[in-house]
Amino acid sequence: MRALLVEDDVALAAALADALARAAIMVDHATSIEEARVRLSTNAYAAMILDRGLPDGDGLVFLRNMRQAGKGLPTVVLTARGEVQARIDGLDAGADDYMTKPFSPDELLARMRAILRRNGTYQGREVTCANLMFDVDNLALRIEGQTVALSAREAGLLGLLLRRDGQVVTKRLAEDQLFGPNDLLGSNAIEVYVHRLRQKLESAGSRAEIVTIRGVGYLIKARQ
Repeated sequence: MRALLVEDDVALAAALADALARAAIMVDHATSIEEARVRLSTNAYAAMILDRGLPDGDGLVFLRNMRQAGKGLPTVVLTARGEVQARIDGLDAGADDYMTKPFSPDELLARMRAILRRNGTYQGREVTCANLMFDVDNLALRIEGQTVALSAREAGLLGLLLRRDGQVVTKRLAEDQLFGPNDLLGSNAIEVYVHRLRQKLESAGSRAEIVTIRGVGYLIKARQ
Protein backbone atom coordinates (compact mmCIF):
# COMPACT_ATOMS: atom_id res chain seq x y z
CA MET A 1 0.00 0.00 0.00
CA ARG A 2 1.23 3.49 -0.81
CA ALA A 3 0.20 6.76 0.86
CA LEU A 4 0.95 10.43 0.30
CA LEU A 5 2.02 12.40 3.39
CA VAL A 6 1.67 16.19 3.01
CA GLU A 7 3.50 17.69 6.00
CA ASP A 8 6.05 20.51 6.21
CA ASP A 9 7.45 19.38 9.59
CA VAL A 10 10.31 17.22 8.34
CA ALA A 11 10.99 15.53 11.69
CA LEU A 12 7.33 14.59 12.17
CA ALA A 13 7.11 13.38 8.57
CA ALA A 14 10.16 11.13 9.04
CA ALA A 15 8.71 9.62 12.22
CA LEU A 16 5.36 8.97 10.55
CA ALA A 17 7.02 7.47 7.47
CA ASP A 18 8.98 5.06 9.68
CA ALA A 19 5.84 4.02 11.57
CA LEU A 20 3.90 3.48 8.35
CA ALA A 21 6.77 1.55 6.77
CA ARG A 22 6.65 -0.92 9.66
CA ALA A 23 3.03 -1.56 8.63
CA ALA A 24 4.11 -2.08 4.99
CA ILE A 25 2.72 1.29 3.91
CA MET A 26 5.17 3.06 1.62
CA VAL A 27 5.11 6.84 1.96
CA ASP A 28 5.77 9.62 -0.53
CA HIS A 29 6.40 12.90 1.29
CA ALA A 30 5.36 16.33 0.05
CA THR A 31 6.12 19.51 2.02
CA SER A 32 3.68 21.81 0.22
CA ILE A 33 0.37 21.87 -1.62
CA GLU A 34 2.10 22.38 -4.94
CA GLU A 35 4.37 19.38 -4.40
CA ALA A 36 1.33 17.32 -3.38
CA ARG A 37 -0.43 18.28 -6.62
CA VAL A 38 2.55 17.08 -8.66
CA ARG A 39 2.75 13.77 -6.81
CA LEU A 40 -1.00 13.16 -7.12
CA SER A 41 -0.82 13.80 -10.86
CA THR A 42 1.93 11.22 -11.39
CA ASN A 43 1.23 8.49 -8.79
CA ALA A 44 -1.64 6.36 -7.51
CA TYR A 45 -2.21 6.37 -3.74
CA ALA A 46 -4.43 4.38 -1.40
CA ALA A 47 -4.72 7.29 1.05
CA MET A 48 -3.45 10.76 1.91
CA ILE A 49 -2.37 12.22 5.26
CA LEU A 50 -2.74 15.99 5.01
CA ASP A 51 -1.52 18.73 7.33
CA ARG A 52 -3.61 21.92 7.53
CA GLY A 53 -0.87 24.51 8.01
CA LEU A 54 1.29 24.31 4.88
CA PRO A 55 3.73 26.93 3.56
CA ASP A 56 1.65 27.71 0.48
CA GLY A 57 -1.85 27.52 1.89
CA ASP A 58 -4.46 25.78 4.03
CA GLY A 59 -4.65 22.02 3.49
CA LEU A 60 -8.43 22.17 3.87
CA VAL A 61 -8.78 24.50 0.89
CA PHE A 62 -6.67 22.05 -1.13
CA LEU A 63 -8.83 19.14 0.04
CA ARG A 64 -12.10 20.98 -0.65
CA ASN A 65 -10.91 21.70 -4.21
CA MET A 66 -10.02 18.02 -4.67
CA ARG A 67 -13.47 16.94 -3.53
CA GLN A 68 -15.16 19.46 -5.81
CA ALA A 69 -13.11 18.01 -8.68
CA GLY A 70 -14.52 14.56 -7.85
CA LYS A 71 -11.35 13.09 -6.30
CA GLY A 72 -12.35 10.74 -3.51
CA LEU A 73 -8.89 9.79 -2.19
CA PRO A 74 -9.32 8.70 1.48
CA THR A 75 -7.77 11.48 3.59
CA VAL A 76 -6.83 11.99 7.23
CA VAL A 77 -6.29 15.64 8.13
CA LEU A 78 -3.67 16.56 10.75
CA THR A 79 -3.72 19.85 12.62
CA ALA A 80 -2.65 21.65 15.77
CA ARG A 81 -6.13 23.22 15.93
CA GLY A 82 -8.25 21.14 18.27
CA GLU A 83 -11.35 23.29 18.61
CA VAL A 84 -14.68 21.67 17.82
CA GLN A 85 -15.33 24.13 14.99
CA ALA A 86 -11.94 23.30 13.44
CA ARG A 87 -12.85 19.60 13.42
CA ILE A 88 -16.25 20.38 11.90
CA ASP A 89 -14.57 22.49 9.21
CA GLY A 90 -12.20 19.63 8.41
CA LEU A 91 -14.93 17.05 8.03
CA ASP A 92 -17.11 19.42 6.03
CA ALA A 93 -14.18 20.08 3.68
CA GLY A 94 -14.09 16.38 2.84
CA ALA A 95 -11.76 14.81 5.39
CA ASP A 96 -12.52 11.16 6.17
CA ASP A 97 -10.97 11.65 9.60
CA TYR A 98 -9.35 14.45 11.59
CA MET A 99 -6.52 14.17 14.14
CA THR A 100 -5.16 16.84 16.47
CA LYS A 101 -1.42 17.03 17.16
CA PRO A 102 0.22 15.53 19.12
CA PHE A 103 -1.10 12.04 18.39
CA SER A 104 0.00 8.41 18.46
CA PRO A 105 1.26 6.93 15.16
CA ASP A 106 -0.51 3.70 16.14
CA GLU A 107 -3.81 5.57 16.38
CA LEU A 108 -3.16 7.13 12.97
CA LEU A 109 -2.63 3.65 11.51
CA ALA A 110 -5.84 2.40 13.10
CA ARG A 111 -7.79 5.36 11.73
CA MET A 112 -6.30 4.81 8.27
CA ARG A 113 -7.35 1.16 8.35
CA ALA A 114 -10.86 2.24 9.34
CA ILE A 115 -11.29 4.69 6.46
CA LEU A 116 -9.81 2.20 3.98
CA ARG A 117 -12.31 -0.41 5.16
CA ARG A 118 -15.12 2.07 4.57
CA ASN A 119 -13.81 2.75 1.07
CA GLY A 120 -13.37 -0.94 0.26
CA THR A 121 -9.55 -0.75 0.01
CA TYR A 122 -8.72 -2.55 3.23
CA GLN A 123 -10.10 -6.07 3.35
CA GLY A 124 -9.72 -7.02 6.97
CA ARG A 125 -7.10 -8.24 9.39
CA GLU A 126 -6.44 -11.78 8.16
CA VAL A 127 -6.13 -12.96 4.58
CA THR A 128 -5.77 -16.63 3.69
CA CYS A 129 -4.74 -18.76 0.73
CA ALA A 130 -4.52 -22.55 1.05
CA ASN A 131 -2.69 -23.19 4.35
CA LEU A 132 -1.24 -19.68 4.50
CA MET A 133 -2.62 -17.01 6.84
CA PHE A 134 -1.37 -13.41 6.74
CA ASP A 135 -2.20 -10.85 9.43
CA VAL A 136 -2.17 -7.56 7.55
CA ASP A 137 -2.20 -5.47 10.74
CA ASN A 138 0.93 -7.01 12.22
CA LEU A 139 2.58 -8.25 8.98
CA ALA A 140 2.68 -11.74 10.47
CA LEU A 141 2.72 -14.77 8.18
CA ARG A 142 1.72 -18.17 9.54
CA ILE A 143 1.80 -21.46 7.66
CA GLU A 144 0.25 -24.44 9.46
CA GLY A 145 0.37 -22.31 12.61
CA GLN A 146 4.11 -21.62 12.33
CA THR A 147 5.33 -18.03 12.02
CA VAL A 148 7.49 -17.20 9.00
CA ALA A 149 9.74 -14.12 9.26
CA LEU A 150 9.41 -11.60 6.41
CA SER A 151 11.12 -8.33 5.64
CA ALA A 152 8.88 -5.24 5.31
CA ARG A 153 8.97 -5.37 1.49
CA GLU A 154 8.39 -9.13 1.40
CA ALA A 155 5.37 -8.61 3.65
CA GLY A 156 4.18 -5.73 1.48
CA LEU A 157 4.46 -7.86 -1.66
CA LEU A 158 2.64 -10.79 -0.06
CA GLY A 159 -0.15 -8.52 1.19
CA LEU A 160 -0.51 -6.98 -2.27
CA LEU A 161 -0.77 -10.41 -3.92
CA LEU A 162 -3.27 -11.70 -1.36
CA ARG A 163 -5.51 -8.63 -1.51
CA ARG A 164 -5.83 -8.99 -5.29
CA ASP A 165 -7.61 -12.33 -4.68
CA GLY A 166 -6.42 -14.30 -7.72
CA GLN A 167 -5.93 -11.28 -9.96
CA VAL A 168 -2.60 -10.52 -11.58
CA VAL A 169 -0.37 -7.93 -9.89
CA THR A 170 1.63 -6.20 -12.59
CA LYS A 171 5.31 -5.46 -12.09
CA ARG A 172 4.58 -1.73 -12.40
CA LEU A 173 1.91 -1.86 -9.69
CA ALA A 174 4.26 -3.76 -7.37
CA GLU A 175 7.02 -1.19 -7.97
CA ASP A 176 4.62 1.69 -7.28
CA GLN A 177 3.37 0.14 -4.04
CA LEU A 178 6.67 -1.16 -2.62
CA PHE A 179 9.12 1.58 -3.53
CA GLY A 180 9.21 5.35 -3.16
CA PRO A 181 10.45 7.86 -5.74
CA ASN A 182 13.83 8.22 -3.97
CA ASP A 183 14.56 4.48 -3.83
CA LEU A 184 17.26 3.16 -6.12
CA LEU A 185 15.30 0.62 -8.13
CA GLY A 186 17.08 -2.00 -10.24
CA SER A 187 15.34 -3.45 -13.28
CA ASN A 188 14.92 -6.81 -11.51
CA ALA A 189 14.03 -5.54 -8.02
CA ILE A 190 10.54 -7.07 -8.02
CA GLU A 191 11.86 -10.37 -9.37
CA VAL A 192 14.33 -10.49 -6.46
CA TYR A 193 11.58 -10.04 -3.86
CA VAL A 194 9.32 -12.55 -5.61
CA HIS A 195 12.19 -15.09 -5.58
CA ARG A 196 12.89 -14.51 -1.86
CA LEU A 197 9.21 -14.79 -0.98
CA ARG A 198 8.81 -17.99 -3.01
CA GLN A 199 11.77 -19.55 -1.22
CA LYS A 200 10.30 -18.74 2.19
CA LEU A 201 6.87 -20.08 1.27
CA GLU A 202 8.29 -23.30 -0.15
CA SER A 203 10.65 -23.85 2.81
CA ALA A 204 7.72 -23.47 5.21
CA GLY A 205 5.59 -25.99 3.33
CA SER A 206 3.07 -23.53 1.93
CA ARG A 207 0.41 -24.94 -0.39
CA ALA A 208 0.04 -21.44 -1.86
CA GLU A 209 2.31 -20.56 -4.75
CA ILE A 210 3.29 -17.38 -6.57
CA VAL A 211 2.76 -17.86 -10.30
CA THR A 212 4.48 -15.78 -12.98
CA ILE A 213 2.21 -14.62 -15.78
CA ARG A 214 4.85 -13.99 -18.40
CA GLY A 215 4.93 -10.43 -19.66
CA VAL A 216 2.20 -9.36 -17.25
CA GLY A 217 3.06 -9.95 -13.58
CA TYR A 218 2.32 -12.32 -10.70
CA LEU A 219 -0.56 -13.88 -8.80
CA ILE A 220 -0.86 -16.13 -5.78
CA LYS A 221 -3.07 -19.22 -5.71
CA ALA A 222 -3.45 -22.60 -4.06
CA ARG A 223 -1.37 -25.35 -5.60
CA GLN A 224 -3.31 -27.84 -7.70
